[in-house]
Amino acid sequence: MSYNLAKEILNEHTKSASLLRHMRTVELVMEAYAEQFGEDKLEWAITGMLHDADYEAFPDKHPSIIVDKLRSMGEEKIAHAISAHYTKWGVPYTNTLDRALLACDELTGFIVACAQVRPEGIASLEPKSVIKKLKDKGFAAKVERDEIHKGVELLGVELTAHIAFIIDVLKKNKEELGL
Repeated sequence: MSYNLAKEILNEHTKSASLLRHMRTVELVMEAYAEQFGEDKLEWAITGMLHDADYEAFPDKHPSIIVDKLRSMGEEKIAHAISAHYTKWGVPYTNTLDRALLACDELTGFIVACAQVRPEGIASLEPKSVIKKLKDKGFAAKVERDEIHKGVELLGVELTAHIAFIIDVLKKNKEELGL
């Protein structure tokens, strides 16, 4: 799948600026992890970009609409990763792409929330501050901490290093992302 086609699919169903930014942040983090793991950067970026593409238009059917569309296009690997990006859906994790999307989705959103409450934004955010906020159940209360921890465990990375990696990617793109 081309990047431009993925963007068209994204824009079919998603208009919310905050949701588009979330998917862009996950896209950037996934692309960076693909490079680190020696994987296909385009495939990983598109997976991050499209993981919530149907959420705004079809919240009760998420992620089945985007998964079905991707499968009909022959994009089974991306479709499977998207179908598995929440542990409670019970989809098995069969490869690094599946595990990376789970590990990056909730935590990237959480890190963005942490950056938004800081006067300097992402510029001065450190992993220890994110870990402290993770322990505060009142902060970004809708973020499921168990999903973050399960994702880190399945990806086989250490939490602090994973947080630092995501922060670094977001810092490199802070102007575009408004962080």
